[in-house]
Amino acid sequence: MAASLLRRDKKATAAHLKADLNRTDNSSGLRQLQELLDNVLNPEKPASDTEALDWCKYLLAGGDGFEEFCKTVRSYDNATLCGLVWTANFVAYRCRTCGISPCMSLCAECFNNGDHTGHDFNMFRSQAGGACDCGDSNVMRESGFCRRHRLKTGECVPSVPCDLLLMSEMVLPRFIISIIQYLRDGYTEPESATDRDLQKVLQQLEPQISFLEELTKMGGAMRTVLTKILTNQQTFKELSMGQEENVYAKRSYEKYLSALKNSGLVSVEEKGSAGAGAGAADSPAGAGALSLLGAAAAASPNEENKEEDQDGGQCVGQRKRVKLSSSTKDPSIMDTLKHKCFLEELLFWTIKYEFPQKMVTFLLNMLPDQDYKITFTKTFVQHYAFIMKTLMKSHESDTMSNRIVHISVQLFSNEELARHVTEECQLLDIMVTVLLYMMESCLIKSELQDEENNRHVVVNCGEALLKNNTYWPLVSDFINILSHQSVAKRFLEDHSLLMLWMSFVSFFQGMNLNKRELNEHVEFESQTYYAAFAAELEACAQPMWGLLTHCKVKETQEYTKTVVRYCLETLQIWFDAIGFVDEPAPNQVTFHLPLHRYYAMFLSKAVKCQGLDLDSLLPDQEMLMKIMVHPLQIQACLSEIHSNMWVRNGLQIKGQAMTYVQSHFCNSMIDPDIFLLQVCASRLDPDYFISSVFERFKVVDLLTMASQHQNTVLDAEQERPMLEGALTFLVILCSLRIHLGMTDDEILRAEMVSQLCMNDRTHSSLLDLIPENPNPKSGIVPGSCSFEEMLSAVADFKAPVFEPGGSMQQGMYTPKAEVWEKEFDPIMVILRTVYRRDVQSAMDRYSAFLKQSGIHTGNPWPPYKERTPLHPCYRGLVRLLHCKTLHIVIFTLLYKIWMDHQNMSEHVLCMVLYLVELGLDNHMQEDKEDEEPCIEEHCHDSWFPGTSLLSNLHHVIHFVRVRVPETAPEVEKKRERERERETPPSTSAESSSFGQNLREAQLFSLVAERRRKFQEIINRSSHEASQAVRPKSSSRWHPPGSPPQLVTEILEIRESMLSLLVKLHQKLSAKQNSLSPGWLEEADPARHAHGDGITAIERILAKAASRSRHSKRCLQEICGRVCPTVTAKKNSPGDKKSMDKEERRQRARERQQKLLAEFASRQKSFMETAMDVESPEAEAAMDVGSAEPLDSDVLYDCVICGQSGPSTEDRPTGLVVLLQASSVLGHRCRSDEAKRLPTSDEEQIFPEDTCGATNDVRLALMQRYFKDSSCLQSVSIGWDGGVYVQTCGHTLHIDCHKSYMESLRNDQVLQGFSVDKGEFTCPLCRQFANSVLPCKPGRGTEAGAWHTPSNKSPATLVKEVGDLQEELGIFPVSTYVRQIPLPLSTESNLTKEMESVIKDIKNATQKKYMDYGKNPGSPDNDFLFMYSVARTNLELELVHRGGNLCSGGASAAAKRSCLNQLFHVLAMHMRLYSIDSAYNPWTRLTQITQNRESEYGDEERPEVPMLFRDVPSLLIIFVLTMPQPLRKEHFTCIVKVLYTLQYTQALAALSVKFNPEERLAWSNTGAAKKNMPNSEKSWETLLSHVISELTKARGVYESRPEESMLSSSVWSPQSIEFTLQQFCLPFLRLSCLLQHHLYGDNLPGCLIEEEFSLLVGCLGLLPGSAQSSSSLNSATCLGWNVNPFELLSQWCSELFSLAGAPSQQAMTLLVQDPQWVAPRLLQLPDNYNTIFQYYHRKSCSVCNKTPKDPALCLVCGAFVCLKGLCCKQQGICECVLHSQHCGAATGIFLLINASVIIIIRGHRFCLWGSVYLDAHGEEDRDLRRGKPLFLCEERYRVLEQQWVSHTFDHINKRWGPHYNGL
Repeated sequence: MAASLLRRDKKATAAHLKADLNRTDNSSGLRQLQELLDNVLNPEKPASDTEALDWCKYLLAGGDGFEEFCKTVRSYDNATLCGLVWTANFVAYRCRTCGISPCMSLCAECFNNGDHTGHDFNMFRSQAGGACDCGDSNVMRESGFCRRHRLKTGECVPSVPCDLLLMSEMVLPRFIISIIQYLRDGYTEPESATDRDLQKVLQQLEPQISFLEELTKMGGAMRTVLTKILTNQQTFKELSMGQEENVYAKRSYEKYLSALKNSGLVSVEEKGSAGAGAGAADSPAGAGALSLLGAAAAASPNEENKEEDQDGGQCVGQRKRVKLSSSTKDPSIMDTLKHKCFLEELLFWTIKYEFPQKMVTFLLNMLPDQDYKITFTKTFVQHYAFIMKTLMKSHESDTMSNRIVHISVQLFSNEELARHVTEECQLLDIMVTVLLYMMESCLIKSELQDEENNRHVVVNCGEALLKNNTYWPLVSDFINILSHQSVAKRFLEDHSLLMLWMSFVSFFQGMNLNKRELNEHVEFESQTYYAAFAAELEACAQPMWGLLTHCKVKETQEYTKTVVRYCLETLQIWFDAIGFVDEPAPNQVTFHLPLHRYYAMFLSKAVKCQGLDLDSLLPDQEMLMKIMVHPLQIQACLSEIHSNMWVRNGLQIKGQAMTYVQSHFCNSMIDPDIFLLQVCASRLDPDYFISSVFERFKVVDLLTMASQHQNTVLDAEQERPMLEGALTFLVILCSLRIHLGMTDDEILRAEMVSQLCMNDRTHSSLLDLIPENPNPKSGIVPGSCSFEEMLSAVADFKAPVFEPGGSMQQGMYTPKAEVWEKEFDPIMVILRTVYRRDVQSAMDRYSAFLKQSGIHTGNPWPPYKERTPLHPCYRGLVRLLHCKTLHIVIFTLLYKIWMDHQNMSEHVLCMVLYLVELGLDNHMQEDKEDEEPCIEEHCHDSWFPGTSLLSNLHHVIHFVRVRVPETAPEVEKKRERERERETPPSTSAESSSFGQNLREAQLFSLVAERRRKFQEIINRSSHEASQAVRPKSSSRWHPPGSPPQLVTEILEIRESMLSLLVKLHQKLSAKQNSLSPGWLEEADPARHAHGDGITAIERILAKAASRSRHSKRCLQEICGRVCPTVTAKKNSPGDKKSMDKEERRQRARERQQKLLAEFASRQKSFMETAMDVESPEAEAAMDVGSAEPLDSDVLYDCVICGQSGPSTEDRPTGLVVLLQASSVLGHRCRSDEAKRLPTSDEEQIFPEDTCGATNDVRLALMQRYFKDSSCLQSVSIGWDGGVYVQTCGHTLHIDCHKSYMESLRNDQVLQGFSVDKGEFTCPLCRQFANSVLPCKPGRGTEAGAWHTPSNKSPATLVKEVGDLQEELGIFPVSTYVRQIPLPLSTESNLTKEMESVIKDIKNATQKKYMDYGKNPGSPDNDFLFMYSVARTNLELELVHRGGNLCSGGASAAAKRSCLNQLFHVLAMHMRLYSIDSAYNPWTRLTQITQNRESEYGDEERPEVPMLFRDVPSLLIIFVLTMPQPLRKEHFTCIVKVLYTLQYTQALAALSVKFNPEERLAWSNTGAAKKNMPNSEKSWETLLSHVISELTKARGVYESRPEESMLSSSVWSPQSIEFTLQQFCLPFLRLSCLLQHHLYGDNLPGCLIEEEFSLLVGCLGLLPGSAQSSSSLNSATCLGWNVNPFELLSQWCSELFSLAGAPSQQAMTLLVQDPQWVAPRLLQLPDNYNTIFQYYHRKSCSVCNKTPKDPALCLVCGAFVCLKGLCCKQQGICECVLHSQHCGAATGIFLLINASVIIIIRGHRFCLWGSVYLDAHGEEDRDLRRGKPLFLCEERYRVLEQQWVSHTFDHINKRWGPHYNGL
């Protein structure tokens, strides 16, 4: 039966079967179909056999065509979601305004059809793939839906007819099982196959899976059917195991079981479950399905059944057990995996095959179906652990991670769905368990603290798992589901989960431990710290931020309490595990303390948002002491690292210190650490805390009154930076308020100000640098609306500008003046700087501001900033500032600075004063202001009576006992004293007074005290510990220097802090009595906000005086005592020096400033002369072209050898020039409007109307009808690919240049250019160049005789010119142009150089731009190329002058122009040719000749008629071929004669434009005036003559109806006159410019209307009589020297011979229009999106694929592939090819996917920048930010300007070779 069906036509069979199946009794139909399918879908056939697919398509369609079937099904699509699935690199949109979930994304179509104006959206390139959320109100707000999904289209769709999808329901299950069987078959375990052929299997299955994908795209109706099939357990049961007789299915099933087993999942067979071997048909009811993939650890089938029933219809739940280590809480999370439906097994194989893209897309395409979505999510969760195992084994974990996230983000960003699976499938348990399991695979023993007995384990950052971020997909899912409040609450409520999570976090506590290298440099610098920081941020901090967002209100107090409790428990466990007692191990640091940070952040939130009492959350004192140790260790190590104490550990340790404070990490790392230390400081004994700080920073030994000391732990050069570090840390600790009471807005403002003070910032870098407070994944900056408001409040916007060098500035924000004045906070800046230099940069900018606004001119100190008040919980922090220990330190340091002890610095003083001022501003509440405490504390080292800073300031300390080395000056002094006295040192009376006032100056006593307090606290808890520690600590804390050297000395001090401050003030101001006693009365602390140290001391004294009357009295006393400055001056000879040191420094600084200023001004003047690119004012003296006419030879300076002298034949001098081919002229058009870039399929650009194209057509036409050699003299080429010559104006000896090139060749470093191609940079101004143009010897411009006008008659001059041209015609040669060999003798160095330049010029352009003749390489061709070079350069100079000569004299171009030299070189070369006199056009211009038709036979083509010739070309040919120097009168004569020809052409062209009636009318008017005098100078008569002559030639005026239609306007005499003038202007401009360069004539400026009269005046065409410029008639300038009418007739008669029909077209040559508008780049649309959307998907014309890097040529709009291999020709990529073809090796391309422009110039390229900027004036290279971009007109104009002026090479600095690969 099946066989017969198979032979029949598929379509018919399908129809027949469908009919059968539609009957009520469809059993026969079913049987037939089954048989047919058994045959068709036989899994033993190879998968690549497409027959089966065809059958399926026909069967589904049930007799219709498959295409029609698709259409029909689509019409029943009821989906309301878009659900379009995309893969990596797809361009999608994200709108934060419309998104509910931060992962929301839209496809371009839905985005553009929705209304998102004014929203915060961006475009992005998908990293992992995604799907469109349009229509899903769980993920986005409905207001953002597009038009199609906003109308609930699904509701009005008719219901699906039952028979439409009948066949699908029958056929598809069989189709799907066949796919599954192929997958089972093809799978091999990694061990067995060498290179696992999974890819091959997948490739064979490609068509089948694509077919499934096609089905999903048919819409809702088909998806419903597929969902039914995929989730139906019965069908799966029947098909998966196969019936008894189907051997193949059995075997396939066994393969499946073994795959499961190898995946570490136990199958039923091994558990001895029922009916394992015999096939499941006869086992009890449910077992069949079970044995699919073993059940739970079941004893008997009965239990199995129970479990089966609980499951109900849904396939949910706990089905997979992975052997986990003991730390996991609940092994039942991972039961054995059993598959009950197709979907589950498909997912299983998808995972096994490592997520093939097609399968992923199919599974995701189904998501719009709600039932499917739920089932699929549950299945995915059920396989979660298996996914993780596969991921860990995978070789391509990156790709796989992306695919996993592609799926999971679609499932978990939907809150409803996430909550559902959390409740039903224990999603949270699974995730945490899986993460734990994953990390457990890479744990190692921690070596922190007690290396031997440490029981703590941490992750190993060197493992691939961490290095490659393999954990990323799982963590990202976890963060994603924690963003849903309902899920996060479940997490926070589940204590066992929290405990698990804490143990997970503790794996990271103390990872990546650094040990300081003390001996030699570490050999191998490990880079594991990247992995460590990434892991802490992603796996610990981000989940923490996620949880914190849900702990914002009072109701959530309990959550916080729980978390805090578990943090403390885990910390306690950790301290025990690492064996921590009371001291951190030396020389170790880890930057990773996530447990501390969790604790800190939850504390902060509790106090700030939930109103909890801090003390209720804090542990006992002992625990606080432990907690503070490690964060403090990090702060000390930061200081050590910056003091170069860790330098032997390599650069990576610096990298860690930077990352720790870097903007993305600081809010999860340094901020919580400092906050935690602040909490500890506010609760612990302040003396204990302060002494701990100085001890950790290792500067205890330094804090002695003695001038010398021994430091056991620091080298001398490290003492100062470490002391600065300790003091700075204390200042930060006491003044930072980020977690101590600032509001979010204040924090944002402070962050923003500190970043802006370091440097001006762009908007995007500011966004990036400001730490995001909540979870950074959210993409929403904290209160992002207020970000903009805050920015405008603190900063001014500086619009993007250009710097003269051409470097482009972005739009920047810079701090407002009042911000500098009131808000600049150096402490915040220090905290946030990654590089130390940024602090300096902020201070420099600050002092610049003060100078500019006249507030302070010296070197200012960091300003002191008032702080926001402390939150009451943290008041205890103030006690730090009011503790004796700190006051002793302050006193000691003030004394040391005053005494100039070593290792003190301005920064130390600054920080000490900052601490004093903080103490004055934050006084303890219990202070009773002026009551002096009368009870002395009986502490053995009490220097001060009490703890209040105010009262301690004026406490005088008389004597101090210090321990010093015997060599110290103090000992010497004492000996001297003893010698003087010769009495025993102490009488009883004296010693008693000593006893009262002795102070132990060394902080050893402090340390002892600190020890004691710590011991006391510990003693309370355990006696044994204290006994263990005591001996250890005492032995450690006596300095191990050998004791005999140390002697105890008693110093006499008799100072108080106030008196020291006054003395320091005198010292800084270098005045004996700098503070008069009355000074205090007028002191006002507010006045001293900005200034240097003197101001700071005055401010502090004023504050002290105003806060306490006692202080004020003491101060007045001190000031009154005006004591000699420094008492100790005599003893220390170093003092005087150090006093002057500062002054000397100051002077040195001033000298340096002066030098720099002088240097800068020199440089500036040099830049103006040498590099001037755009300033027309400076006509530099180097302008060789128009040097003053001197009689002596011109002198040239050689910039290499520095000598100056004339250029001679033997030692010629040359100009540094750059030769480049240019097609700029060829791209000119007629219309003023620039062409628009096409942005839709309708628009196009036509290149036919450009100057280059027009001229090519013209030449080709001529060559069809006229003699080739004549054609080649009748036009110019070089519109495309002409050679442009420009110079920087510097000259050098040519021999010097050669040796310079040699040295460059040997010095291979400079590879910006290629020396082998002759490229170099000008030795003086570094401008790019590639040749040297020899200067002609002799005088400047033709002076003297050559200039004097003579009164020869025009006729004589014409004759003379003719004779001069003949001079060269020595040999009678029959060709038209011939080459004359020069006599050898004349070959001098100069001519050699000239020839080499000619060679360079030819090499500068491509061959195709030089050969236009019929026989390439002929002299004619060469002749044409040479005079065209002159033409190109003249035309380009005209363009640079703005297209006319109205601006007059100098122009920017003039200075770079070297036309004079160029003309001489070209003339030398042209002198090799001579024009055969018989053909000399001069004769045809100036004589009436007889008809010469007899001279050439019929076979030769005629010459080009005069009326068709290009007049400027003739001018240049005449000038270049005549003997140089040419007399000016001859030049004028040539111009006059050529003007008559140009004028006649104008008349002829005009006459063609008339319609016949007009032509007749004008012809008559003119004829009437013919006999009047001067008729030859009236255009009317001439016009009528031309018309009548041309009428004789057939074809001139005929057959042009379409053109006469165009000229509907009526011609008036005025418009005719105007037209004629315009026609002649280009020729006149060119002649005038040429005259300017040859003779140095000036070009006066004028208005545009007067240009014509001005030019004819300059050229000497004006007849003597007519001088009034206003009514100037163009015809009056004609100077005929033969009868004009005869001449005209002769010129017209040359056309008669053409009048024959075939050459009709030649007549179009008459109509020429010499006028072109300046060259323009394409006009670009305002919004970049317009370009992007059209072009980024446009396919390449060559291979029809979408290019990876599409680019656009901005000159002609061509669409090209950058680096595309498909379009490579002969190894050259398309952009480079196009640049050669379109711009003669200059290309300007816009890269569509990057929004930047690249320039290709020859063999080099450079990134130019972007002309599209966002709303904040910034580029968005590579469209990373995806913000809307808009055209910046100024930048685009600059680009165009550089293109037209050929200055790309000079302005852009970063060039590199492209090796033809672009």
